[in-house]
Amino acid sequence: MGVGGVSAVLEAERLTKRYGERRGVEEVSLTVGPGEVFGFLGANGAGKTTVIRMMLDLIRPTSGRLRVLGEEPARAPGIRRRIGYLPGELVLEGRQRGASFLHFLAGVRGGVPRERIEGLAERLNVDLSVRLRDLSKGNKQKVGLIQAFMHEPSLLILDEPTSGLDPLVQQEFLAMVREARDAGQTVFMSSHVLAEVQHVAGRVGVLRQGRLVTVREVSALTERTLRKVEVRFEDEVPLTAFEEVPGVREASIADNVLHCAVEGSMDPLVKALAAFPVRDLVSERPDLEDSFLDYYEQHTETERGGSSAVSRDA
Repeated sequence: MGVGGVSAVLEAERLTKRYGERRGVEEVSLTVGPGEVFGFLGANGAGKTTVIRMMLDLIRPTSGRLRVLGEEPARAPGIRRRIGYLPGELVLEGRQRGASFLHFLAGVRGGVPRERIEGLAERLNVDLSVRLRDLSKGNKQKVGLIQAFMHEPSLLILDEPTSGLDPLVQQEFLAMVREARDAGQTVFMSSHVLAEVQHVAGRVGVLRQGRLVTVREVSALTERTLRKVEVRFEDEVPLTAFEEVPGVREASIADNVLHCAVEGSMDPLVKALAAFPVRDLVSERPDLEDSFLDYYEQHTETERGGSSAVSRDA
């Protein structure tokens, strides 16, 4: 049944938020299960933070249905103790020291062992004896991560979690996400750092101008993207040999080197190449960022054509 008998940790059905005539998000529908790492992608202003704030009951939806940990957030404020939240705009000021701040939050959440807090601080390399107002942006972000993870919540909601972190700490953060997933916790992660989402997320949702344009497994999303291929031949070869090969796009040849993009299986191109002596072949597998940008471009074209569609992976 999942966490606490709940089969779905997050359920949104046609979730809509409007600010008068101004668009927030429109008819966002998605389900996130227990133990899943879900990546929430979109450009600035796409509506990611609006969805997150509705999940936490910081704002109320205009219409639609939302359940978090089996409850409607507006009717079950107690679920917040089971959620770890890192906001995208983290503000930590004042004379309080990092350790005092975290121990206060630990008490509010029912208690967290001191060793747990100290262990996370050591992993993230942050000095909790420093006053909050004197911490750098990166160290404030680390304190924010500690307060989100320390009570081992059923659900982690992380909005741009690696902002201000150096690469080594980013890797430690990803390890923490994997550990949370392996422990059965659910992670809902909004991020502009698409490569890190690719490393930890099983599925991603792409939000564009307030609408969810796709929800797919990461592997399926990258498979849809054109793969860049460069082939160097021993001798001159005709371009016509590749122009009609299924899946081959944007083919060109210069100085005995074929440049093209391949959609779908590489098999038809490999069979076409077998007719010629090949010196070298380089194929660049698409990453999540390529896929993300492709989706944005595709849906821009669709909108110009006067229609809109949402693609979902079952």
